[in-house]
Amino acid sequence: MYYSEIRDSEKNGLLEKVKKKNYGKYLYSINLSNLRQFKDQKITFDFPVTALVAPNGGGKTTVLGAAALAYKEVKPGTFFTKSGKFDNSMANWKIEYELVDKKVFSSKSDSIRRTAAFKDLKWKRDKFLSRKVIVMGVARTVPAVERTELKKCATNKFTVKEAQISTFAKSVLEAVEKILGKSVAGYQRIQVDNKGKVSLLTGLSDSGSEFSEFHFGAGESSIIRLIMQIEAAEENSLVLIEEIENGLHPIASVRLVEYLIEAATRLKIQTIFTTHSDYALLPLPGEAIWASLNGKLTQGRLKISSLRELRHTLETRLIIYTEDEFTKLWVESMLRYYGADLQSIEVHYIGGDGNAVQINKFNNQNPGQKAPSVCLIDGDSSQSESELEKVFRLPGYYPEEYVYDSINNAFSDVGAMLCIALGWDTNKQNELKRQMEGVRTTNRDYHLLFNQLGMKLSLISEETVRTAFLNIWCHHFREELQKTLNPVSKLLPVIETV
Repeated sequence: MYYSEIRDSEKNGLLEKVKKKNYGKYLYSINLSNLRQFKDQKITFDFPVTALVAPNGGGKTTVLGAAALAYKEVKPGTFFTKSGKFDNSMANWKIEYELVDKKVFSSKSDSIRRTAAFKDLKWKRDKFLSRKVIVMGVARTVPAVERTELKKCATNKFTVKEAQISTFAKSVLEAVEKILGKSVAGYQRIQVDNKGKVSLLTGLSDSGSEFSEFHFGAGESSIIRLIMQIEAAEENSLVLIEEIENGLHPIASVRLVEYLIEAATRLKIQTIFTTHSDYALLPLPGEAIWASLNGKLTQGRLKISSLRELRHTLETRLIIYTEDEFTKLWVESMLRYYGADLQSIEVHYIGGDGNAVQINKFNNQNPGQKAPSVCLIDGDSSQSESELEKVFRLPGYYPEEYVYDSINNAFSDVGAMLCIALGWDTNKQNELKRQMEGVRTTNRDYHLLFNQLGMKLSLISEETVRTAFLNIWCHHFREELQKTLNPVSKLLPVIETV
């Protein structure tokens, strides 16, 4: 289980800081009035570190580029290049911004509005604001040996003067070491050109041997360069990173995002990044995550794997989307007892009812989809059921609470079975019932019910307790199981019996 080193109090403080507009410079929202696949789609940056997720070609880089165009330092062609008559679709593109810049307008209550538009074969951005913008594209992970600007360094004759060699600031070393999980003491930077724009990094092994960037891992050099730029940047800078996990171990991705959150607190840095990694989302609150699907932008936590699964195998005949892991397991248990062919059904949890509904809609409208899908939302969901959209509701209000209480209320009928499923003697039914009642009385978070009961029952794992309750619920409440799956029964592939 992942435990963030960033405290919830720090995240809440940053959310509140954005809400109160306490940044000197900040990009608060973008309205994509007309840009590529987006029509009247708005994204808000409610947290100073924002993740953009989408399937390949889903629009992540488009949103990142729109953010870059908010400031005059970034040329439009960096992200939106026009190639003669082949890009005539750029006509009438329009992006609207809400920003804060205390040097231009000091009021906290009002924001600054700006518009970028592509008309008459060129971009028009009048009175645009100034801000330090750091853009880290996917090219940052290209190995040194493949970078043309370092070609002159790849020779035995390459030498430098002492003045060209510099060490890293302490803040850079500490941040890099924490992200990569290794010492970078003794690492240096060599200025290669006269303008200071091209540099070669060098490292130092544990044995004291020096080695150049040509022998670095791609992720290692990209992290060092990114941290160098951020630590040297002025306060209130904007950092844009494409595919943040490129070249990094999953844990390094987590640590990098944690560093960016820390930088938002210490340096007032705002960061927007794209990713295909679930790990990169772990340190972030739900308000910091935006998904792009079929030209629509939705806010909230989700699993990246759910986006990948929009591309299915030919054997898949039905996809079912749920809100979280527990409902996924519950639905899988119901399907198993129903006799459905689980080999041809995929069940995925998304993370949030709105995202689950949106992804289900995207799949069913996708001409290239290999299988239809349905969405099963929780009882407390604010989303609407729709037979047309194939969105249906699970029984109860809170799923964990509902299953737990159902078994608790039917204990006289299922107590012996539950004891066996948990590895207890059946003569301990009274003790089991007492512990279940005690947990139910003291519980404040229904998500923890099965974990708390497991702790009471001689440290039985949460997975074991949860599985036992789900299986017994499906066995005992057959009529309710049938009623729950009835709306999707026509789509369910079943195991044929002889």
